Amino acid sequence: ELNLNSACSVFITMNPGYAGRSELPDNLKALFRTVAMMVPDYGMIAEIMLYSNGYLIARDCARKIVTTYKLCSEQLSSQDHYDYGMRAVMAVLRAAG
Repeated sequence: ELNLNSACSVFITMNPGYAGRSELPDNLKALFRTVAMMVPDYGMIAEIMLYSNGYLIARDCARKIVTTYKLCSEQLSSQDHYDYGMRAVMAVLRAAG
């Protein structure tokens, strides 16, 4: 017999399209509820990060950073080892702060 604590939850975050990741097996998928996620607003996140670091023209800087990464993802090589997503944008914002 297994005692369960009703105040405890288990969450699984999957990103199977990312390099080195695989799908969750069907027998485990059946045990969890699927939740859809949306792509975050990179511009808003970048703007807030820059404002919090003291930038006075954060909106313009954020727009330029996000536009640069968007253009990179659209026009440069689409090989798996290139990352033009939120992780790369955040690395630039941390370095700028």
